[in-house]
Amino acid sequence: MNKILLIIQREYLSRVKKKSFLVMTILVPVLFIGMISLIAYITAKQNDFGDKRKVEVIDESGRFAGKMKNSKMLEYSVTKENYDNAKNTFIDDGYDYLLFIPANAADVLLLGEKKPSLTTSSKIEDELTNIIRSQRLAEAGIDSAVLAKAQKPISIAAKQLKDGGVKDAHTVVAYGVGFLSAFLIYMCLFIYGTQVMRGVIEEKVSRIVEVIISSVKPFQLMLGKIIGVGMVGLTQFFLWIAISIGLSMALGAGVMKMSGPANPTEIVAQQKAIAGAVDNNAAPAIAEATEKPDNQMSEIMQDIADIRIVYTLSCFVFYFLFGYLLYSAIFAAVGSAVDNETETQQFMLPITLPLVFTFALSQSFIINNPDSNIAFWLSMVPFTSPIAMMIRIPFGVPNWQLALSMGLMIAGFLFTTWVAARIYKVGILMYGKKASYKELAKWFMYKE
Repeated sequence: MNKILLIIQREYLSRVKKKSFLVMTILVPVLFIGMISLIAYITAKQNDFGDKRKVEVIDESGRFAGKMKNSKMLEYSVTKENYDNAKNTFIDDGYDYLLFIPANAADVLLLGEKKPSLTTSSKIEDELTNIIRSQRLAEAGIDSAVLAKAQKPISIAAKQLKDGGVKDAHTVVAYGVGFLSAFLIYMCLFIYGTQVMRGVIEEKVSRIVEVIISSVKPFQLMLGKIIGVGMVGLTQFFLWIAISIGLSMALGAGVMKMSGPANPTEIVAQQKAIAGAVDNNAAPAIAEATEKPDNQMSEIMQDIADIRIVYTLSCFVFYFLFGYLLYSAIFAAVGSAVDNETETQQFMLPITLPLVFTFALSQSFIINNPDSNIAFWLSMVPFTSPIAMMIRIPFGVPNWQLALSMGLMIAGFLFTTWVAARIYKVGILMYGKKASYKELAKWFMYKE
C-alpha cells in the first residue's frame, strides 16, 4: 500500500507542479465563460453586426408595394421598371437583391449576385406572408386584431406532485443541469483517460518502467498511475467550478449594474414617472413589465436551488470518479500494449464508442425520455451509465435504480481493472511486437 501511495504522490505532484496545469486551470474557465458570453452577445445583437441588404422590388400584383417595412437587415425600394431591364441593372444601381412579384403573387423570385442567406429569405417570406394574410382577412371581413388575440398561445406551468404537495417541475433547469453534467463527464473521461495512456507509453518507450517494475508490481504501478491522474483531474475540475462561479457572479453583477438602477427606491420612482407621463391606468402594467426581469432572475435562482445541488454534485463526483477509473484502466492496458501513440488508433474506436453513442443519444432521446426503457438500461451498463444517469438525475431517479446503477458501476470498475491488469503486466515489458486483439487475448490468458 505504501508503494501505491508513493506512485500516487509522484503522479499527482509531477502534474500539479507543471506551469501548464496552472495555466490551463485558469485559462479554461476564462475562455469558456468568455466564449459563452460572446456567443450570447452576438446572437442578441446579430441584426446590428450584419450588413443592411438593399432589395429592389418589382410588384406586378400591386398588393405589396409600399407595404413592406424596412428593418435593420433589409431595406426595400419599389421600382416601376420591368423585370427584364431591372435584372440587368439592379446591381449597378447599388442593390443586393431583386425581388420580383408576378401579377398572381405566386412564384415570387429573389435574384442576387450572391446566394441569399436563409435568414434573408425567411425575413422576406415572413414580410410577404404577413401582408397577404392581412389583406385576405380584410377581404373576408375578419378583424386581424381579433384573430391574433384568438391565436394567442396558452402558457403552461409545469408542476409535479412531490412530498404531498404541488411544486414547480423546473424542466428547463433540469434539462440544462443534466446536459452540462453529461458533457463534462464525456470530456473529462477522454482528457484524463488519454493522459493515463500517454503516461504509460512514455514510461514504456523511455524504459523507465523496467526500473520501476523491479520495485513494485505492475498492478500497483497501474493503479497508482490511474488514481494519481484521477486526483489531478478532480483538483482541476473543482478549481474550474470555483473560478467559473466567481467569474459568472462577477459578470452577472456587472451586467445588472449596466442594465439599470438596482436600488428598489429608484425602480419605484422610475415606474411612477413613466406611469404619470403616460396614463395613470397604465401603472400596474408598467410596474409588472419593469419587475419582470427581476422576477425571472429570482425564479431561475430558485429553480437551481430546488435541483438539490449537493445531491446532484455528489452523484456527479461518483460517476465521474468511477467512470474515469473504469475507462482509465482500459486506456492504461492499451498504452502498455503499444510502442507509440499512433498504434493506439485501432483500439480507440471500440473503447470510446459507448461514450460517443450515449452522448449523441442523450441530446435527442434520453433528455426527452429520461424514464424510458432505453434510458434505464443505458444508465445500468457501466460503460454508458456515467453519461446516461447524469442526464436522468435532475429529472428524478428512484433510489433503487440509483443504488443498482452505482453497484454495477463499482462491479464494472473492479472487473475491468482486473482484466486490464492482466494485459498491462505482460504488455508493459513487451517491445517491438505490434499488438492485436488476438495478442491481447493471449496476454490475458497467461498464467501467473
